[in-house]
Amino acid sequence: MSQVLDTPPPTPAPAPASTPPHDLAALAARHGLTVSGARPSLPDYVRRLWARRHFIGAFATAKLTAQYSQAKLGQLWQVMTPLLNAAVYYFIFGVLMDTKRGVDDYVPFLVTGVFVWTFTQSSLMAGTRAISGNLGLVRALHFPRAALPVSFCLQQLQQLLFSMAALAVILLAFGVPPGVSWVLTVPALVLQFVFNAGMSLIMARAGAKFPDIAQLMPFLLRTWMYGSGVMFSIDHMTGPDSGLPSWVGTVLQLNPAVVYIDLMRFALIDTFGASHLPPHVWALAVAWALAAGIGGFLYFWKAEETYGRG
Repeated sequence: MSQVLDTPPPTPAPAPASTPPHDLAALAARHGLTVSGARPSLPDYVRRLWARRHFIGAFATAKLTAQYSQAKLGQLWQVMTPLLNAAVYYFIFGVLMDTKRGVDDYVPFLVTGVFVWTFTQSSLMAGTRAISGNLGLVRALHFPRAALPVSFCLQQLQQLLFSMAALAVILLAFGVPPGVSWVLTVPALVLQFVFNAGMSLIMARAGAKFPDIAQLMPFLLRTWMYGSGVMFSIDHMTGPDSGLPSWVGTVLQLNPAVVYIDLMRFALIDTFGASHLPPHVWALAVAWALAAGIGGFLYFWKAEETYGRG
């Protein structure tokens, strides 16, 4: 009995050495495990975004429906808002400042410019808050974050399409007949949508990191609008009699907002006519769409893993 009690306890086995990090990474990769929230490769990211195209469309439609749900006139405000803006601009610029001088069909000219500009302005404003204004959704669900700014841009396109019906009525009321060139509005809107989506992605990343930029955007957009020929003809304002250097007109014509407004005006208003459209305008529209669309998408994707943190 004493011999049993005096037997020393067995020596415990040595603790296993910690597994090297590279072995852990190999083990995780072997079993298909990835870092939570890691940025996927660009092709994989595109596939994931495409797989959620139905969500993007449904989300855009739901946001558009809810936008005026509390107003008594409801969805009529989709058309009335840009029309009221056009009426204000007509009184201030067309009547008081007489910018309509020398511009035939000034009301269709103005309304077309206001509608097209509103599409870009609203897309950028919505894109700026796409991430910072939806942190609950971003943190709760795992999905490509680019779906948010793209869906907000699609929402603005849907709103523009409602407004285009009112624009067609205005054109007919002011004696602008429909023409074959009206079909050019389709490629023009597609190019503008790609440009707006790319810019919205850029602003979404910037707004996610610096939320205060949303307070600055109205001032930047207002300045951009005044240089985009929404209320006046750039050709008339920068012509030989304007006293401005010739390069000012050239710079303004390169403005992407001017490019897309010109495309729509030349397509819809017979005074300008698609046959008189300078050949460089379509080239500029494609170039701006590709630069903003591809560049904005890459810029947003590179910070995918940072959205919703902090």
